[in-house]
Amino acid sequence: MATKETNLVNPNAEIVASAQCLMVNVAAARGLQSVLKTNLGPRGTLKMLVGGAGQIKITKDGNVLLHEMQIQHPTAMMIARAATAMDDQVGDGTTSSVLFTGELLKQAERFTSEGLHPRLIAEGYEIAKDMTLEFLDGFKVNFPNIYHDRELVTNVVRTSLRTKLSLDIADKMSNAVVDAMMSITEEGKPIDLHMVEIMEMQHKSGSDSCFINGIVLDHGARHPDMPRFLENVHILTCNVSFEYEKTEISAGFYYSSAEERERFVESERKFTDEKVKQVIDFKRRICKAGESFAVINQKGIDSVALDMLAKEGIFALRRAKRRNMERLTLACGGSPVNSVEDLEVDMLGWAGKLREETLGEDRFTFVEDVRMGKSCTLLVRGPNKHSLEQIKDAARDGLRAVKMALEDRALVPGAGAFEIAAHRMLMRRKQAVSGRAKLGVEAFAQALLVVPKTLAENSGFDVQDSLIRVQEEQERSETAAGLDLSLGEPFLPAAEGVWDSVSVKRQALNLSTVLATQLLLVDEVMKAGKSMGKASGPADDE
Repeated sequence: MATKETNLVNPNAEIVASAQCLMVNVAAARGLQSVLKTNLGPRGTLKMLVGGAGQIKITKDGNVLLHEMQIQHPTAMMIARAATAMDDQVGDGTTSSVLFTGELLKQAERFTSEGLHPRLIAEGYEIAKDMTLEFLDGFKVNFPNIYHDRELVTNVVRTSLRTKLSLDIADKMSNAVVDAMMSITEEGKPIDLHMVEIMEMQHKSGSDSCFINGIVLDHGARHPDMPRFLENVHILTCNVSFEYEKTEISAGFYYSSAEERERFVESERKFTDEKVKQVIDFKRRICKAGESFAVINQKGIDSVALDMLAKEGIFALRRAKRRNMERLTLACGGSPVNSVEDLEVDMLGWAGKLREETLGEDRFTFVEDVRMGKSCTLLVRGPNKHSLEQIKDAARDGLRAVKMALEDRALVPGAGAFEIAAHRMLMRRKQAVSGRAKLGVEAFAQALLVVPKTLAENSGFDVQDSLIRVQEEQERSETAAGLDLSLGEPFLPAAEGVWDSVSVKRQALNLSTVLATQLLLVDEVMKAGKSMGKASGPADDE
């Protein structure tokens, strides 16, 4: 009836109604699921994305794929947007949530094709979701002292990174990410991931990526005679102009002779030189034997001022980025200076080493062995652009995995252990649900198994055989057994250090259920924009 009414209002509208509508939505969800399915887990495959201008990106990160792929189907686009929004919130679980959403719709299609109303399945899904979230709270393992358990935090990052990078790079990056997080976090205070700078250098290999206890700046000194390596460095972070300044208002200077012009130039130069001399005098006053001095300035330093500083052995950087200036004081200590009038020792930061590296035409300044350590750098190295991008994306996910683990103070055993245990629980408890909604609970339980099934399939094992073995092991031992992806046998993920984030599991369950329920209850898709119903135009009336 609604279809006919829409056609009366807008005869040009494109309409997909009733059963066909559900089939279209299910087909879109399954299509997206089949694209991402092979990426899941540490044994998953990679995807190569080629841009219009020939740019190449190789990745298995679901978030990157969904951001970069051109998705045109409205249902698939909706699922992709929801999954990427989840990644922005909790940092992981994109692929899992897409798979779970697709599987929920696929399981629902089985029952709707037999005449069951989608509303009843949706009710069953809601009941099953609440049961599963309640089960998750009992299944998770609490770690109140996680801030002091480095090995546990390393395992969390390793579990996340091994699904995105090769094993050796993942293990090296795991240690680097944990070092970075341990240096910026303090128990009882909110965690700010912006305090970890991810800097890339295109040379060497991915396994040379490392943690720098300090800041890496992507520019170097602008004077050939300045020192390139300093030890025991006092660092002055300032926002002072050491160059000629243009007047803020339109002003003219008039002179009547060459001598007058020279006096104008000399007085202007003297104003800048005085500021530089104050810095040099300050350096002479506070630097003892074996100590050195560096000036990192947010504004400009002209060539004469650079020459004066270089003669004094002072390393000077000009036009540093604002974000680096903020991080420098957090890493090295001291405070930013806006005037050189009253300089004090407590305004200075401290670094054990300061060095400059040249890479082609690019220069990088390393400020290392800092005193405060409330800001740091992850230095990502790689032979080409797409390797760098792949490691950078993985490092960001690793940082957020640690952040969620520290905030939750709890973890879930990985390797499909939670999904199989939740399936067993739902199959036991579905009898308590009255009416046909229990079919929705059963469909939800079957959909949960998509993660362990896909892990087994991507690892090259027989899906049903692997699944039955893990289910039997859980029944027999009443432990949180998962699937060992190298042997295809049941094992204890907690004992091997395979952990998943509680927040990611909770978010995936919530998001996928809401999305699948909404798509199930859509009975008509209308492509009927305002312009489609308009007349062809005034030319037709003539």
